[in-house]
Order: sequence, then structure tokens, then C-alpha cells
Amino acid sequence: MTDRIGIDYTSAVHQSAGIGRYTREMVKALAQCSAGQASPPQYRLFVAEAGRCAPPPDLGPNFSWHPTRITERWLGRLWYRLHLPLPIERWTGPLDLFHAADFVLRPTRPGTRTLLTVHDLSFVREPDSVMPGMSRHLNRWVRQSVVQADHVIAVSKATAQDLIELYRTPPEKISVLYHGVTPEFRPNDDPAQRAAIRDKYNLGRQPFILSVGTIQPRKNYQRLIRAFAQVKAEADLVIAGGPGWHADDIYNEVTRQQLTDRVHFLGFVPDADLPLLYSAAALFVYPSLYEGFGLPALEAMACGTPVVAANRSALPEVVGSAGLLVDPFDVEAIAAAIDTVLHDSRLHQSLVQAGLAQAAQFSWTKMAGELVQIYQKLLTEDKVVTE
Repeated sequence: MTDRIGIDYTSAVHQSAGIGRYTREMVKALAQCSAGQASPPQYRLFVAEAGRCAPPPDLGPNFSWHPTRITERWLGRLWYRLHLPLPIERWTGPLDLFHAADFVLRPTRPGTRTLLTVHDLSFVREPDSVMPGMSRHLNRWVRQSVVQADHVIAVSKATAQDLIELYRTPPEKISVLYHGVTPEFRPNDDPAQRAAIRDKYNLGRQPFILSVGTIQPRKNYQRLIRAFAQVKAEADLVIAGGPGWHADDIYNEVTRQQLTDRVHFLGFVPDADLPLLYSAAALFVYPSLYEGFGLPALEAMACGTPVVAANRSALPEVVGSAGLLVDPFDVEAIAAAIDTVLHDSRLHQSLVQAGLAQAAQFSWTKMAGELVQIYQKLLTEDKVVTE
């Protein structure tokens, strides 16, 4: 019988960046793995608060769409406050395996195998970076989901180590599957296209340093702005990301440093614009205090942009020796690394080449192939137990 695998696709529909992009790329890569298979699994995509949104195109006949108009908030109340026994199969139909791709496991029927992806434990490591209500929710339900799941995917060795240290998760229960980078993220040296992206975001013709991520304390933008104030190179600072928790503190730092003419906040930038924006930047800086993976650093390297990143959490795994790693709490060190890369053309070029080679090691296709092996292992174990 064909295996029936449910995937919570909700984040892919409602989140433009971050986990939403992870889920979209994961499912797209799974579809590519399915192509040509004689008897591929049936993938059933569950979506909360679906409204009138359409299923992703061209996934293949073995992918089906299982939406509900019930909002995530109301489902949360039904599942986690009222503890109503509404299994995910209520919408997907019978499943052999359910993959929760966004931290929290949904209720399933007895006998359904479960897989959980944990992207980071920032709400434990950096509690001030999360709104109090969300922090309480995550602290309770992520821990419980990790305990209940048959297996857990961590998106980096750093996240896996956090699961072991903070939740005492058995190492054998965890698999590390890295993100990939899509082919759209590649160098673009076309002067006209670079000029067009500058014009679109009113960036002028000054060289610019780029950082990408939600405007929130965990991204360490205040220290980045203070470091930028010390940079001697003639350049602007461009930050692409929508406003998040405590965003005003970060915006106000620009005024305190008297940099209002040199720091540009672009807001959320659509995926389609990111490759060209990376390519147009002189340098990408990512001094985040905590990352479960750090996809923007990988994307920047894939676009041929040198990277300066924090030497914490998962970033050393992603960047490796292909970028400069700095203490994110040391403002002077961040400023010095920026100046070094911008003034040393030989170093700049060596980081470009090293970054391209490093980024080539990460692939969504590779990730999906490893994920399919985990699915098969869980499904086989289930069949052994129940027969």
C-alpha cells in the first residue's frame, strides 16, 4: 500500500520568510524526489486558515490539498487549551506519518508516526527576543512536542545540541538536516539590473553593506548600527526585514548615532528581489546573537557576496571558513571586520570564491533525499511494530 504522509503546510502559506520559505522549499524538493518514482508516497498538505488560497502548482499528482478555514489561533485553543481530541486526520484523512514542520506537533490518531522539525530554541537561549505570550506558548508546547514526537529534525548541529542540553532529548532521536539554497541565488553582475534594484529601493549609487532579517533584538541590529558608526569606509548600511519585537529600539538607534541619511530600512523584501540585492551589496553582515541555521548568510555567499557573521550558534556551521566570524557583542570587532573586507580587495575576492564553494555544499535536493530516508525509516519501524 502507498504510504500516506501528512505535512503541516500552514507556515508556507502564512509566512513569507523564515519557516515559511523552509516549508515551501522542502515540499518543492520532495516533489522533485517523487518525479519518476513508480509508487511515490501520497503527500497530504494540511493548511489552517486557508481561505481561498490555492495549492502550490506543479507538485505532482501524489500531492493533495487539505485546507481548513479554522484559524491557527482557534485550532490552538481547541487543541492546547480545551484539549479537544481533534486529530489532524480529521482534515487529511488517514495517515501513516505526520510531519510537523514548524515547532509544534498537532494531535494525531494512535498509530500515526510523527516527525517534528525544530528550527531553533531562541526562546530559551534568548528569551528577551520573543514576546512574553509567545515565549510561554513555545516553552510549553515545543518541549512537549519534542517529547511526544517519534523523531526530531534539527536544522543544524547547534540546534541539535540545544535539544540535548536544554530538553535532554536523546541524541539518537535527532537527525540534522541542513537547509538548502535555491538556484535563483547566484551572482548577478549585470549593471542595468543592479541599478534597477538600487532604484527600486532608493539606494543611490553609494556602496552598501547589507543585512537581512526581521527587525528584532536577536538580530543584534543595535550593535551593528553602533559598529557602522565607527566604519571608516564610505558606504551605507541597508537592512531588509519587516518590523518585529522591540523594533522601535533599533530604529531609534539610528537617530542616536546620527546616521539617518546612511542607514536604510527596506521593510520586508520579497524573495524575488533578494538575489539581486545580495549581488549588489559590497558586503553582507550577520551579527545575530542566535540562529538555528542562518539562511541569509548562505544565500549571500551563493550570490558571491563576502560575509561577516557572528561566531555563535549555527553560523559557524553555515559560514565555515568562507567568511569572517566575529564576537557579536564586540562592537569594535564588528566595525574592524567590515573595514577590513571593504579595504582589502584581495581578501574581498578570496571570500567571494570561498563563499561560493561553501554555498555549493547546501542543497534542498540533498535535504529532501535525506528527509525521505527518515520518512522510510519511521514508516518501516511502524510496520515492524504493528505487524
